[in-house]
Amino acid sequence: MTSLPLLEPATDTACCAPAVPSLGAAEANDRAAVFKALADPNRLRLLSIVKNAQGGEACVCDLTDPLDLTQPTVSHHLKILVDAGLLHREKRGTWAYFSLVPGALERTAGLLESL
Repeated sequence: MTSLPLLEPATDTACCAPAVPSLGAAEANDRAAVFKALADPNRLRLLSIVKNAQGGEACVCDLTDPLDLTQPTVSHHLKILVDAGLLHREKRGTWAYFSLVPGALERTAGLLESL
């Protein structure tokens, strides 16, 4: 019986340069938060309603009926959109009004392009 020759480990390590991430961990987490916020259909609908509302803002009291959701659920979704930097919240008396953060949609569109 003949034995196969053993292969020697390659000594030339110049074939590939090690991969270096150009996106840091903190920046990746920030971008992921935006994408997670947009990954829910109800949140996309909320953004659309606010964006197209007269005057560019909507009261939380006007956002429950179009989505057929309870007020606490709508408030939860709005909080996620605010935390992701997509919506701005302004308290007026007992109601909160929401508007798009200026440039937020453009910055969001550029997140994938800048990878």
